[in-house]
Amino acid sequence: MTSRRARRAARGRRFALVFAGFALAAGMAVNAAIAAQPAPQTGPPSDRQRQETEAAGLRDYVVVRSSVDRSAIWIGDRFSFIIDVECSHGTDILTDDLSRDRLRLDELDVLGVEETREDRGDGRIVYRFTYRLTTYSFEPATKRIGEMNLKYYVRRPGQRPEDIVPAGDVIVPGAMVVVRSLLPDDMNTARYRSERPPVPRAAALVMLQPIGIGLAIVSVVPAVLWMVALQRQWRHRRRRQSVRQLRHDERASLDEVRALDVEAEAGRREAFDRLSALVRRHVTAAWGVSADGLTVAEITSALSAQGKGEVSAEATVFLDTCEKARYGRPEVVPSRGACQAAIEQAERVIGLGRS
Repeated sequence: MTSRRARRAARGRRFALVFAGFALAAGMAVNAAIAAQPAPQTGPPSDRQRQETEAAGLRDYVVVRSSVDRSAIWIGDRFSFIIDVECSHGTDILTDDLSRDRLRLDELDVLGVEETREDRGDGRIVYRFTYRLTTYSFEPATKRIGEMNLKYYVRRPGQRPEDIVPAGDVIVPGAMVVVRSLLPDDMNTARYRSERPPVPRAAALVMLQPIGIGLAIVSVVPAVLWMVALQRQWRHRRRRQSVRQLRHDERASLDEVRALDVEAEAGRREAFDRLSALVRRHVTAAWGVSADGLTVAEITSALSAQGKGEVSAEATVFLDTCEKARYGRPEVVPSRGACQAAIEQAERVIGLGRS
């Protein structure tokens, strides 16, 4: 039994020695293979690698944004697709990449293009391209503006356009608009107002409400006073002429009529014209009937309505005589003596009205 165990132990030691030998040989072979490989080159990077690194660094200096001024349109509506480009640290762009021919449009038409360039100093340049677009078709319902590649380069003194070498490119984001109404499709489930309860006002605002109402009421008082003052002023202007001033003016008018030359027909007509105006002013001032512009019949009717028909009968008869003298034929114009009598009659009419 003991000899058998000894033999097994001896075979196990021999197997371990053989396995260790194989492992040592395999390790030596791997090391030899690694040592046989050529050492990596540690020289300077190639021109292509340097250009790619430089382009990646300059890309951060070219900022591009795009937007549309309307999210939804209808057939024939105009809208604007706007591209803003900001270049800094001496970079610039090739504007030909943003021409109207480079736009990638889906059933959209270009109406016009506007380009602006603003030099803000310190190597910063801002471009804005505004494309005026529209559509005349319903399909597709969503109109898309595709992305574009925009090349940029580094500005150098004395650089000619044909010598420009792009340093890289950036992506101009696209956009889309919908051909539809902004109203919801399902009018039954549409919500036009929020169902949330209104936010309570602050205590300070609640206190300010009665103060504001009081100020509004107070501000009405000056307006009312101003209107009362205007009304008083208007009434003062319409106040009748005083009796003394009326007598003075009537006396002066009679003196002017007496001074007229009534020998000729024209003078007598003028005298009756002035006498008619004088008596009409007296009727207006003494009896409160606006006689200017009224016929004799209308004056008589107005005076009768006020209960002054008997008192004013002589005045209306006199006015009728004046009308015939003013507009009658030459043979019916009163004589010089009749004209002098008419002046005395006008004086009696005026005296009758004052009494």
